[in-house]
Amino acid sequence: MYALGNATPDSPVFVTANYTLSFDALRSALDGIDGTILVLNTYGINVWCAAGKGTFGTDELVHRIEATGLRDIVNHRVLILPQLGATGVAAHEVKKRAGFKVEYGPVRAADLPEYLKIHQATPEMRRVRFTLWDRMVLIPVELVHDLLLMAIAAIVLFLIVGPLAAAGVVAAVLAGVALFPILLPWIPTRDFSSKGFILGGLVALPFALGALLGQPDAAPWLRVIEALAYLLGLPTVTAFLALNFTGATTFTSKSGVRREMLAYIPVMAWTFGTGIVLTIVFRLVRLLG
Repeated sequence: MYALGNATPDSPVFVTANYTLSFDALRSALDGIDGTILVLNTYGINVWCAAGKGTFGTDELVHRIEATGLRDIVNHRVLILPQLGATGVAAHEVKKRAGFKVEYGPVRAADLPEYLKIHQATPEMRRVRFTLWDRMVLIPVELVHDLLLMAIAAIVLFLIVGPLAAAGVVAAVLAGVALFPILLPWIPTRDFSSKGFILGGLVALPFALGALLGQPDAAPWLRVIEALAYLLGLPTVTAFLALNFTGATTFTSKSGVRREMLAYIPVMAWTFGTGIVLTIVFRLVRLLG
């Protein structure tokens, strides 16, 4: 729980997730406004995705009210939640179990100052959009999250297989965390996994062609094995990372994401595993001459 400005027992209470962008957006939007921020533990997941997963939910909200002793800190019994958290929180249950009324504020934290004047969101405040900029602001977060693992994988592949493989894994990761959110609306198909496979396949193609055409001294069948390793392994990496952006659209849902993961995760496991096996075979044959 955090105090904003000169918070008093009568100041409004705002609820958010412990996701950096969510918290910072809320705090920046409320600059100059006195209030209290109650942060739910969503394990670093944004409000909308966490609401779908259940971590930004009724139980966690009631738990945080009790753990912080909020009843003894504020005089009123009203909580202002982000609209995108509504799927995870049952307002009547919060009222029954904790005694607090839930108000669902606007989609964007930037509209809160206007919302506080009338405690009612206009239709424009309720409208959900995911513009190019909205998707791009997620890229640095994902890059930081995956940077270390990408670096380790690239170094290992550089030492064991060669520079082409190292460059391939870097390209596949960057495609999944940077190119994918930028190109999301224009990549065919609806499922994020298939979108990721398409983008990853395009990224893998130059590396596969490099394996086929760049080693004239290697046997043709060996070059085919290496090319297949790129075509199977790299798109899987991109497709898996693409699943992180299911919360960056208006057309995904909790049940839809669950169905997609059940359908595609086994496929990803098989294609990635096959790519790894082919890479090992290629490397062993090269070592043995």
